[in-house]
Amino acid sequence: MTENNQKTELKRSVKQRKKREIKWDKLDNTAHIFPVIAGESMSNVYRISVTLHEEVQQELLQEALERVLPWFEVFSVRIRYGVFWYYFETNQKPAPQVKKEYRYPCQFISPNRNRNYLFRVNYYRNRINLEVFHVLTDGMGGITFLRELTYQYLRLAHPKLQKQLGDGLCSDTSLNREDSYLKNYRKSHRKGYKTERAFQVTGEKLPPMELGVMHGYMSVSELKKACNRYDASINEYLVSCFLWSIYQECLHGAPGKRPISSCVPVNLRPYFDSITMKNFFVIVSAVFHPTKESYDFSEVVQIVSQSLRSQINREHLENLFAYNVSNEKNFMLRAVPLFLKNLAIRHVYRTSALANTTTVTNIGNIKVRKEYQDYIKCFSSFLSMSEGQNIKGTICSYQDTLVFTISSSLADTSVQRGVFRRLAEDGVVVQIETNGVYGE
Repeated sequence: MTENNQKTELKRSVKQRKKREIKWDKLDNTAHIFPVIAGESMSNVYRISVTLHEEVQQELLQEALERVLPWFEVFSVRIRYGVFWYYFETNQKPAPQVKKEYRYPCQFISPNRNRNYLFRVNYYRNRINLEVFHVLTDGMGGITFLRELTYQYLRLAHPKLQKQLGDGLCSDTSLNREDSYLKNYRKSHRKGYKTERAFQVTGEKLPPMELGVMHGYMSVSELKKACNRYDASINEYLVSCFLWSIYQECLHGAPGKRPISSCVPVNLRPYFDSITMKNFFVIVSAVFHPTKESYDFSEVVQIVSQSLRSQINREHLENLFAYNVSNEKNFMLRAVPLFLKNLAIRHVYRTSALANTTTVTNIGNIKVRKEYQDYIKCFSSFLSMSEGQNIKGTICSYQDTLVFTISSSLADTSVQRGVFRRLAEDGVVVQIETNGVYGE
């Protein structure tokens, strides 16, 4: 055996020893809710995808996953049920099996299947899909894992990349597992979230387990020109398009008794200097209450922008998660058995879930190392449905291509069409792609 082979075998044996070590870890503050409310009808699973310029080879993607997974302890776990809390435990089973996509996306990931892992990887033609149970991490954590999985896959598919770049993780990839909610907690007793009931988008549902997905591909530079006309950010503008479409298509431009409100998740890492791989976000709400006879689109953009800007500041964001952390740290609540906690969590969730019409989340602009850029066409992402929210939007961009994806459990597509029609009216050329559920 050559010296290089001996070193390789030594590295493998070290990894295997590490794999056999059983560790346990707490759920982060936000993660506590997900195992309580998740099930077949509300999976709390999101998908992030990367589209390559070449067909995906299943065996190489499986090998890439097996190589990358041991590095990421956040993903290498199973969930357990304690007396007082859920907790994570090292998963000693082999990596989950990579499969060609064969069913509708974002279905429930059972803790007792999928080799007990809480994520899945599949592919379709030239697209790699990562589906994650939100208990593990948020979109930023998912992007970090998918990016390294893609790098490893491309190195296997193109040995010249491996020769050029080696076979380790990128130097800027974080493996940090701190609970940044607890680390940045400052005592507060104010409840940050409102529970006023919002307008709900309803209608004929798609068959059970089906999820309709509609991607809108557009140029970032074109989109910025439209945003500039309204003095709005991309996030503010696209959230406005979504609420405007609901106002036009569901309320037909008439006044409404309830506000049209969108959850807007905010990544907290830049505000608190965090690099955690765990969940670290809060929800703010963009609220538009149509109380007068008619509004034009520019008015809605102004209302939405002011609503978001008033909330997205460090003091308010800190207050939002401080209330939740204070409940977790309360000694009396900590001593309550898990089954009673679950009853309380479900009640609170159902009360607060109806306070928003929809969710629009912005994953942001995804950057990759320049050596891999020519192999990657675009990224996209979307969310599963939740209580009271039958339609959601996700924003994701790479280089000059932004993908605004709308996922829905409703058969009607008028809201989606209204969003993309609004974009077209502002001069943004949109290319539409669906997953075939709508028969288009």
